[in-house]
Amino acid sequence: MAAEDRLRTYRGRRDFERTREPSGQEPRAGGAEPRFVVQIHDASRMHFDFRLQVEDVLKSWSVPKGPSTDPGDKRMAVPTEDHPLEYEEFEGVIPKGEYGGGTVIVWDHGTYEPLSHDRRGRPVDFARSLERGHATFRLHGSKLRGEYALTRFRGDEGEQEAWLLVRKGSARSAGHGTPDPRRARSVRTGRTLAQVAAAGEE
Repeated sequence: MAAEDRLRTYRGRRDFERTREPSGQEPRAGGAEPRFVVQIHDASRMHFDFRLQVEDVLKSWSVPKGPSTDPGDKRMAVPTEDHPLEYEEFEGVIPKGEYGGGTVIVWDHGTYEPLSHDRRGRPVDFARSLERGHATFRLHGSKLRGEYALTRFRGDEGEQEAWLLVRKGSARSAGHGTPDPRRARSVRTGRTLAQVAAAGEE
């Protein structure tokens, strides 16, 4: 499926004359390694947005409690619409009344290494592994590093699809978990949500 088709839902929900979010009209070429980004989104409900580059779009999940560095934590992740690759760099205020209105910061970003394989240990195409409902990958970010897995646990007809995002490894009671989103700082600018919101009101 072409990126144009995959971004139809994303574009249909936004008025780009009001929001500064990228429209994706000028597709950005991906690098040698696929990218990931985690954004904190202070919308109607505070949450983290976890996005993985798959081909020429960012596959996206809303993670209410945010990704954890502790393998003992299982984080629910609800799929949202595909986003353009440029969204990795988006930080700012989405106007009130617009879809997802609120403040966004880039909490972490970097590259990731697909690790999905079949029962015989043979590599499996990452997009296909997501379609099948289980994908493993290693993050190389500024804050998140190491192996993670996304596993679909709900998605039957009539049910809202939901996944689990888990850090692989042995559970650690002293794990760092996830930071307080209101105190967290952008990996791009060093600003907090409050500072970005204040700048957006100027």
